[in-house]
Amino acid sequence: MAQPPPSVINDRIYVLRTRWEHYVSGGAFEHFIEFTVAVNSLAEYFNRMRLPGLVRICEGLENLALTRLGTPASHPIGAQDIKVLQEQLNALLDAVTASRPPVAERRVDDHATETPDSEWIKPRSVWLVVASEMHEMAAALRKQLDFFGFQIHETQWGGQQPAGDVPLAVLFIPSPTRSSNTEELAYIARIRKHCMASQLIYLGALPAIDTIVTLMRSGIDETIPQEEGSSRVLNCVLDLVQHYEPEKFRVLVVEDSRVAVTLIQRTLSAHGIDSHAIRDPGALLDVIESYRPDLILMDMYMPRFNGVEATRVLRQMSAYTSLPIVYLSGESDVGMQVEALRLGGDQFLIKPFNPVLLAAVVKTKIERFRETQRSTQIDGLTALLNHTAAKSQLKIMAGNMTAHRALTVVMIDIDLFKSVNDTYGHPVGDQVIRGLAWLLKGRLRASDMIGRYGGEEFLIALPDVSPEKARLVIDSIRKDFSSLPHAHPKGTLFATFSAGIASYPDFDTAQSLTEAADNALLEAKRLGRNRVEKAARPASFR
Repeated sequence: MAQPPPSVINDRIYVLRTRWEHYVSGGAFEHFIEFTVAVNSLAEYFNRMRLPGLVRICEGLENLALTRLGTPASHPIGAQDIKVLQEQLNALLDAVTASRPPVAERRVDDHATETPDSEWIKPRSVWLVVASEMHEMAAALRKQLDFFGFQIHETQWGGQQPAGDVPLAVLFIPSPTRSSNTEELAYIARIRKHCMASQLIYLGALPAIDTIVTLMRSGIDETIPQEEGSSRVLNCVLDLVQHYEPEKFRVLVVEDSRVAVTLIQRTLSAHGIDSHAIRDPGALLDVIESYRPDLILMDMYMPRFNGVEATRVLRQMSAYTSLPIVYLSGESDVGMQVEALRLGGDQFLIKPFNPVLLAAVVKTKIERFRETQRSTQIDGLTALLNHTAAKSQLKIMAGNMTAHRALTVVMIDIDLFKSVNDTYGHPVGDQVIRGLAWLLKGRLRASDMIGRYGGEEFLIALPDVSPEKARLVIDSIRKDFSSLPHAHPKGTLFATFSAGIASYPDFDTAQSLTEAADNALLEAKRLGRNRVEKAARPASFR
């Protein structure tokens, strides 16, 4: 019987071990670079899988390796350095093993395939470490976490660690009347040692750098101010179980040397980065249009014209003014480098390049570029489309409608929201908005458009869904939202929303769909709130 293919994580661990063993046995500089690249790749994988504890351990190993990278002449490194790296590698491997749930023994005749590693089954338990005077707040948080399906285990500060598997997260809720003492810090360190792959969150840290650094040194991953409270906590925990696979990074290499192209593309491929190379910069505009890169690696000196001239041409085109451009060149004259950057480049790397540094620069530049693009379309509080992006997307969707397709638009507004802000404060109000955003993302399809239209109002577009079906779906979400607890320092509150629905072809433009859904929403408010109403068909359709 054929064995199932090795999982992604096992494959990466095998590569990491093998490259380290090759270096220890031979001491070659190239093997050390390959080992460092493998550590970096594993850290990125854990980051995509939302496993911050493992990311932290992996980055610790990577930092140790980078401090010993040096030059070929400094290798092999000494026995003491080998020992330090081996200990950190062992700690990482132990943490990976401890963080994975046990796999039930499989019968010989069981033909089921293994769960793909991209669907890593993470623990759903959360530990609450609570000071005696903070149990009321802990109880409110527990209700929220219960609603989203987490198993909660609570213990006192300094008490025994809860039994069972290693948790997804540990939340420390200290007394607000005193700062962390030596015993509390030692207790955090013990939890950290036992839960190496878990996210450790500290609620109520004083906004002082000395305090936060001390907590971080004890093992805390994230500190949350008291005033942000449960909203940030819930956001952090829910983020840990959301798997996302970002679109692959794309790099256009403009380089006339075949040897340099091979080295560059091999380095990028080792980090999971897609690349396309051209030798003639004259083809640059056509290739950018078709390949749509996130970054250009530009050689300085090429036939016909140089990299700086190519960059200046791109910077005159509005579509490419912010596209990152990194120069790769043997040019060592600092004045020339500064001039190249002044004329449009973002960074200058010297050939022969360090592959670890090249990959780090490329990934950092692309991440910032994508984040800048994303920030113009995404609402910061909810991570949904913002007002402008939602309207634009709805216009596109409505413009693509045909006589045989359906499109239903929904306007949602949280009831009596001003009183929530006035009574409990804006941080709690933000939490209520975010809670509804989480529900909408969790209950609706990937093909549905969800946007924060403004304040406490949301705009939704459901393609190929009849108004009757849409009403059932939105009403189900309405009921769920009304039972969702929102924790605050003095307990728990509940909120409701009203909604209005309008559909194509009753209304055949984005503007008319939005206006009709908004009028239906006003009708739902007028009829008592906490309900869903459908827009009346225009007279021409009756």
